[in-house]
Amino acid sequence: MASNGNFDFLYNPIKEKLRELVSPITYTTFIERLVPVDVDGRYIVLEAPTESFAKMITGKIADKMREAIAETGTGITDFRLKIEGADGYAYNAPGEEAAFSAPENLDPKYTFESFVVGPNNEYVYAAAQSVAADPAGTYNPLFIYGGTGLGKTHLMQAIANKIVREKPYLKVIYITCEKFVNEIIDTMFATRGADTRDKSNKLRQHYRTADVLIIDDIQFIENKKAVQEEFFHTFNELVSKGKQIVISSDHSPRELAALEERLRTRFSGGLLFDILPPDYDTKIAILKRKAFEKKCAVPEEVLAFLAKDSGDDVRTLEGRLTKVIFASRLHEEPITIALARSALNEAVSEGGKEEITPETVISAVTSFYHINKADITGKSKKKEVVIPRQICCYLMCELLSLPLVSIGKELGGRDHTTVLYSRDKVEEMCRINDRIAKDVDDIKNIILKK
Repeated sequence: MASNGNFDFLYNPIKEKLRELVSPITYTTFIERLVPVDVDGRYIVLEAPTESFAKMITGKIADKMREAIAETGTGITDFRLKIEGADGYAYNAPGEEAAFSAPENLDPKYTFESFVVGPNNEYVYAAAQSVAADPAGTYNPLFIYGGTGLGKTHLMQAIANKIVREKPYLKVIYITCEKFVNEIIDTMFATRGADTRDKSNKLRQHYRTADVLIIDDIQFIENKKAVQEEFFHTFNELVSKGKQIVISSDHSPRELAALEERLRTRFSGGLLFDILPPDYDTKIAILKRKAFEKKCAVPEEVLAFLAKDSGDDVRTLEGRLTKVIFASRLHEEPITIALARSALNEAVSEGGKEEITPETVISAVTSFYHINKADITGKSKKKEVVIPRQICCYLMCELLSLPLVSIGKELGGRDHTTVLYSRDKVEEMCRINDRIAKDVDDIKNIILKK
């Protein structure tokens, strides 16, 4: 193999350092035969002649190579091995012998392709794409803020999904801040002893070995000093190692008054972007995209009707569309402005108050499944409770004009990303499970006929 010379300037200093760290035979047999062919983020990609050759480099030789990389100060933080003519990598860092699996809480539907771009979000969209293409390259940390339902979670997950898909050797963690806080607190208040210290260390190691850490709704750490302390050190360690951090919040760092000044300073030290409410044209584009995803043709005049006076929340906008599509399928009628007006008003009394309430939905679901409200709002993870709870989330999103945060509060104080996950989970189950689909339709009919 012959190098094109483009990356020799990075590998040559590493080679010279390795001459001091390994035996002459190891240097001649392995180090000199590796060819630098690419740079992927902060990793130098070295080409090996065969798979067996690459396997021989794991273990002590790999440790020496990372030691040399750390001491040469080239900006490279680790290496990857590639077999000539093969796709993917033959070697990842310790503990990464196989590619990392995607975080369980990632929704594959949240991609850059499915995100509707408008004047309100075009710059943050471009920044998010840049981070996904080159983690820790230009924008680190990336701090996204804005009101509920404007697309922060979609962009955060789009970043994670793209990195997981295109760079599976990177360890990506996507987590809501609420879950992060609960994990930290659980280790703090566990029974004291060696076991507790071990759990705490494992949790700390889990986050501090991430290549990309994405935390949604960072405002949840306000007024939690111990959690802020832990996150401060995690943040510093990851940035010092050249790892990517992406954070979202409902407010800008300077508006998070209950956050320690040192964290506000760290957050402000990266790239800050706010997502603004969509304008009319962007609302129309969003509705067209959602209608396409739901495999439903909606006339232009109905889209205009739905976009008008819909407020700033994209999720509310989607909810209006979902109600109209549901009404069309329920009554087997074409989608018209008259149907849309009826669908959006049928749950509203003359006094202007919704007759369908969160309590109505919870009552219908608990009666249908013969469980208690405490089961729905509690923390039980039994399948016979989890599915009805998720159906509650789904039906509230479908039938009520409430923000996800409010729905989460009705269901035991769950965060909006949990509600979002449950809604999408039930939507998916209805497509592949006829029994669940029938249950959901039956419960809807019970609610609408009350």
